[in-house]
Amino acid sequence: MRERGRGKGATATAVLWLPLSLFPFSLISMGTAWQLRNRALLLDRPIVMGILNVTPDSFSDGGRFLSTDDAVARAVTMQEKGADIIDVGGESTRPQGAVRVSADDEMRRVLPVIERIARACPEACISVDTVKSSVARAALDAGAHIVNDVSALRLDPEIAPVCADRGAGLVLMHSRGDVSTMGTYALATYDDVVPEVLHELGGRLSVARAAGISDEHIAVDPGIGFAKTTEHSLALLSALPRLAAWGLPVMVGVSRKRFIGEITGAREPGGRLNGTVGANVAALALGARIFRVHDVVENRQALDVAWKVLGPRT
Repeated sequence: MRERGRGKGATATAVLWLPLSLFPFSLISMGTAWQLRNRALLLDRPIVMGILNVTPDSFSDGGRFLSTDDAVARAVTMQEKGADIIDVGGESTRPQGAVRVSADDEMRRVLPVIERIARACPEACISVDTVKSSVARAALDAGAHIVNDVSALRLDPEIAPVCADRGAGLVLMHSRGDVSTMGTYALATYDDVVPEVLHELGGRLSVARAAGISDEHIAVDPGIGFAKTTEHSLALLSALPRLAAWGLPVMVGVSRKRFIGEITGAREPGGRLNGTVGANVAALALGARIFRVHDVVENRQALDVAWKVLGPRT
């Protein structure tokens, strides 16, 4: 088994990819790997998903990586610094003023970037953050391995057969509303947030299974901050063991989120790094294994250290 290099200051670890023909299926069925097309992503340590928004209007980094060259350079850097997955997104779900873009516009943003990343970083795992089946299909054909659907198949159920046909990984994230409202508090109305979110997300999981997607391909995300107040987000983070008990990889996306700003007083997203790291380490201890972040190095190092302390007992 080869070792995958890390960037300066990051920890070198065994390669995460194994050909499925050589991978013991019993381990996959026990939840120690996430099956992604012709690869298996080992879950024997924290998995860092680096955010790459190729949008003009994302809440934290919109407009920074609009050119393909800049986006690919950012992806290469994130991988070198310890990102296991590069999550490419072409449509914002920011808390205020998010506007749905057409499938054609979204593909113009993400496809050249995915194609170039696949060539520049052949060992990289690439995810596409989309709620559209046409974008998902084109992105997988361009080299992506995962579809990160923040609507969990609500907005376009055809994503499910696309993933099933290609054997892609699928992230099902809980949310309510459409692209323009899901990041707001408008639909954050719950009598008891934890059982309601688990019930709604469980229903979406049933849709994925009915479409022929096996559990080995699915990860679940409670959707922190999406149609959830700070109190809701904290309750769901505390309840991560209940989600982890489903036996699927659990992803969390807390990076620079509003709830961290409301707790710490950091008004600007860029000032929420310390709170992000704290939330991710807590989530790791509670059963999360995949962490979607803007700041790869800091989260990689913190999660690796926390794993050395917590790993044998989580």
